[in-house]
Amino acid sequence: MAVPSWLERLRAASKTALVQDGKRKVHYLFEDGKEMAEEYDVKSGQLVSRKWREKNTLGGSGKWQVEVGEPTSPLLGALESELIKESSSNPVFMRKDTLSNFQWRIRNLPYPKEVYSVSVEKEQRCCVIRTTNKKYYKKFSIPDLDRYQLPLDAAALSFTHANNTLIITYQKPKEILAAEEQLQKELKKIKAANNEEGDCKTQ
Repeated sequence: MAVPSWLERLRAASKTALVQDGKRKVHYLFEDGKEMAEEYDVKSGQLVSRKWREKNTLGGSGKWQVEVGEPTSPLLGALESELIKESSSNPVFMRKDTLSNFQWRIRNLPYPKEVYSVSVEKEQRCCVIRTTNKKYYKKFSIPDLDRYQLPLDAAALSFTHANNTLIITYQKPKEILAAEEQLQKELKKIKAANNEEGDCKTQ
């Protein structure tokens, strides 16, 4: 069964944890040099953000790529406010999971719900958003399913539209729910770097 292989990679990674602002922040360093940073809500265990970084061609650290959570703005400095104003009406695509679902939100989509269709492309291992008015088209994959080598299931996919936001929900398969539960148990064993003992434990 393929499920343990990703869990084994997580177990084998070097991990450090920090509890800050009601969030447990976990940093993973994998054998291949890739890094993953996750933030969980301490009370609910809910994943708040996940970012990836790998070495660039010169061996330095590359930029963080956001997989789950608010997209980071590449705009910095004095130009930021002007540039953001110009593009504030563009659709913003982000992933924000719940405990039982993968969920994506696309802000700034004002069209009524009947305009959208969301489908699964099994061969390409992705989901596709289309609009009948041809105003928006987006393909996106579900990296979690790829990592656990699980098939996409059209029946798990649904969507709704409210407040100019398209919300797409994909029910997590039982294999992923079980694996996430195991991972949460493991993460609780890592002592946070800023706890009372001041013990920064890496596994």
